[in-house]
Amino acid sequence: MDGMMMETASAHIDGFARERLPPRDQWPEFRFTLPRLRYPARLNCASVLLDANLATRADHPALVTPAETLTYGQLAERVNRIAHVLVNRTGLVPGNRVLLRGANTAWMVAAYFAVLKAGGIVVATMPLLRAKELGQMLRKARISHALCDARLSGALAEAEAPDLRHVLHWGDGELEGLCVAESAGFTACDTAAEDICLIGFTSGTTGEPKGTLHFHRDMLAICDAYAREVLRPEPADVFIGSPPLAFTFGLGGLVLFPFSVGATGVLLDRASPDDLLPAIARHRATICFTAPTAYRAMAAKAGEHDLSSLRKCVSAGEALPRPIFEAWREATGLRLMDGIGATEMLHIFIAAREEQIRPGATGLPVPGYEAKVVGPDGAELPRGAPGRLAVRGPTGCRYLDDPRQANYVENGWNITGDTYIQDEDGYFWYQARSDDMIVSAGYNIAGPEVEAAMLSHPLVRECGVVGTPDAERGMVVTAYVVLEPGAIGDAALVKALQEHVKAEIAPYKYPRRIEFVARLPRTETGKLQRFALRQGAIT
Repeated sequence: MDGMMMETASAHIDGFARERLPPRDQWPEFRFTLPRLRYPARLNCASVLLDANLATRADHPALVTPAETLTYGQLAERVNRIAHVLVNRTGLVPGNRVLLRGANTAWMVAAYFAVLKAGGIVVATMPLLRAKELGQMLRKARISHALCDARLSGALAEAEAPDLRHVLHWGDGELEGLCVAESAGFTACDTAAEDICLIGFTSGTTGEPKGTLHFHRDMLAICDAYAREVLRPEPADVFIGSPPLAFTFGLGGLVLFPFSVGATGVLLDRASPDDLLPAIARHRATICFTAPTAYRAMAAKAGEHDLSSLRKCVSAGEALPRPIFEAWREATGLRLMDGIGATEMLHIFIAAREEQIRPGATGLPVPGYEAKVVGPDGAELPRGAPGRLAVRGPTGCRYLDDPRQANYVENGWNITGDTYIQDEDGYFWYQARSDDMIVSAGYNIAGPEVEAAMLSHPLVRECGVVGTPDAERGMVVTAYVVLEPGAIGDAALVKALQEHVKAEIAPYKYPRRIEFVARLPRTETGKLQRFALRQGAIT
């Protein structure tokens, strides 16, 4: 079955978000080519992902945190009590937007599922966001309700939010106390599969944030496509990782995917590489989700911890350089499972099963998705030619009341903003973000390729490569480098690194400028902020 699913009546009483979907002719073409992606017209994803485990997995651990362990039965009771609080104490009606603000805790997950179960729309936010950033989201989505970790209440209280009427906190006893008086049973809202359940704001680097609208069916689609077909988890698995739950990479990897098979998710208060390694050993984790830079840092210390329980390690959030792939394989014997996703697509849509992995390639389209490389006119390019990545499948971009929708969707395809090459075997090879390609003296140079070459040098810990203006060449390749402890960033090392890159890749790609810095600017989700490098905003 291709095209759009049958429409059915919305359960939303508050139609704000539904009324601000893009015009239908600006939607991507949704494809439901796998039988299991053909969902019933009415479903509530919280019931499918949580309540479906109660018959056989009620006593199995659903979430493990430093503070508590909750079985599926205990989590369902907490979810139901919070849902009652939302409906009975704050007057939540289906379609209301609810901002969630918290770290990776069991209360954050319970709040998430309570909103979904009550028919509300989740707007999850990164813990490090400040009042100005929160205010942008609160106003754009006209958010009326918020559930917030008391430790993070300050910025929310300072945010300019004229529509925000109800704010409850957990961690200080407020929400916990209200839950005690409520019933442990709650009948899920009879939502349509096409009812909006999530507004995911993009982790954009500049400009007004874009809110992406996802349906109840979308939450199941990423489980039935990527998780089931590529990751292939089992009920005995223990998931662990570093991404925030407000980042859809973390939501899927630490909550939705384990819940889809009745497995366990481990949530950490602190998830730096130094925290993650002992946590993997302590919890006997089997599946890990984190970013390439974390795998590189962990590889150096992997021998100090028992990582024998690990069987799958997923890398996403930014491109996976070949040297990091090799370092992790050498340290653990495991091949990193690379993948590319986007907030607009909800999760990963190009990846590879373990037996399909080709080091350096992102992979193949996840079953249920199609992808191609296109030129400026939208026509598919020959294999081996770099161009814009286009993808379509069961999920896709729907911006909240945003003219930028027309930029992301062309002829029914999602244009992700990435430059890729597709080889003769169908594998997709990442080149750069389309706006990060460096044109120097007529040559097209992909910054991530230069970064990978630099990272293969033993004295380079981190590297970010951008183009900077040059009177003679238009742009030149400039590398910002964080060195390993003890290394001296002098002229001799600059020369050595330049020669190293010339030996690794085509000589014209070498960085003509190298600057040594203490750290690289990154988003809260670990993505390198190349725009900040271009602006010189480093320390």
